[in-house]
Amino acid sequence: MNTIGKLFRVTTFGESHGAALGCVIDGCPSQIEIKEEDIQRDLDRRRPGQSHITTPRNEADKVKILSGVFDGKTLGSPIAMIVENSNQKSEDYDKLKDLFRPGHADHTWEQKFGFRDHRGGGRSSGRETVARVMAGAVAKLLLSTKNIQIYAYAVQVGNIKGEIVDLASIENNLLRAADPTKAKEMEAAVLAAKEAGDSLGGVVEILIKNVPVGLGEPVFGKINSDLAQAILSIPTTKAFEIGSGFMAATKLGSENNDPLIEKDGKIRAVKNDAGGISGGITNGENIILRVHVKPPSSILKKQQTINKDGESSEIQVSGRHDPCIIPRFIPVAKAMTAIVLADHLLRYRAIHGFAQS
Repeated sequence: MNTIGKLFRVTTFGESHGAALGCVIDGCPSQIEIKEEDIQRDLDRRRPGQSHITTPRNEADKVKILSGVFDGKTLGSPIAMIVENSNQKSEDYDKLKDLFRPGHADHTWEQKFGFRDHRGGGRSSGRETVARVMAGAVAKLLLSTKNIQIYAYAVQVGNIKGEIVDLASIENNLLRAADPTKAKEMEAAVLAAKEAGDSLGGVVEILIKNVPVGLGEPVFGKINSDLAQAILSIPTTKAFEIGSGFMAATKLGSENNDPLIEKDGKIRAVKNDAGGISGGITNGENIILRVHVKPPSSILKKQQTINKDGESSEIQVSGRHDPCIIPRFIPVAKAMTAIVLADHLLRYRAIHGFAQS
């Protein structure tokens, strides 16, 4: 499947070393103000070559809006956007044509389709997320009309865990960490892994503010399950949490339940172990998600693998790769979160619009 969403529907296309990557958004309401700069801002946060702890590739990732926008506003018709690939070095992958890279989808893709684009992973490459970021930028503009705000930041890199969340610090360090006192330590750990020809993963937290009560469905289409599906569809993700997450398994019900009170005429929770979602439906509290990101699979260290003929071989991946993907993963996580929320916001409006008509 290359499409996500029910009413706000996003289809992505393109390969890592193909001519271009792009997306088509169907279902975006008309008259949402949009400029190419709005899309480009998010693409710039995801693009390679940002710092010495990301890949040195120099892709401009310049967006082109092909349809669905006129005079700076959405028309209500399909929005098509592309980014042309401009800095591929396909020759870096020639020697890997018949080898299966550990940690990548080479073997599984070959088994499923019988034929693959070996250049950078083709469609299974992390570069496919360029299209998601374009679509997510549009979704965020839709959400901004309801003042819904999404933040994402590193809370752990390798074994180094942040202890505080300072939203103002996120864009002031290379890891986009929320704890400024741990950012340099995280950076040093990434550089040490890079120097050793290795890589590091970590944990990213996503905070969503000003979410109205009632988004999500009670059975199939729970907003937590849709968010999990969207986030876990991003390459390099390995685990997903909401609210108290994995720690819920260690708590008593009396500890994990969120007591309810009346405040300013609204029902509010005293704490937020539910992470802003109850019974698959948003409850008006902040949504808090966490995603565990694996170390990038392309590393300079020699590894054991096999070739297409099943023969044992050593592999050493060359080229330009990230020692830690988290700084570039964060805008992708925000984009996928925004796409799901935009879809559920339109679904909520459709239900209530019909009921009140």
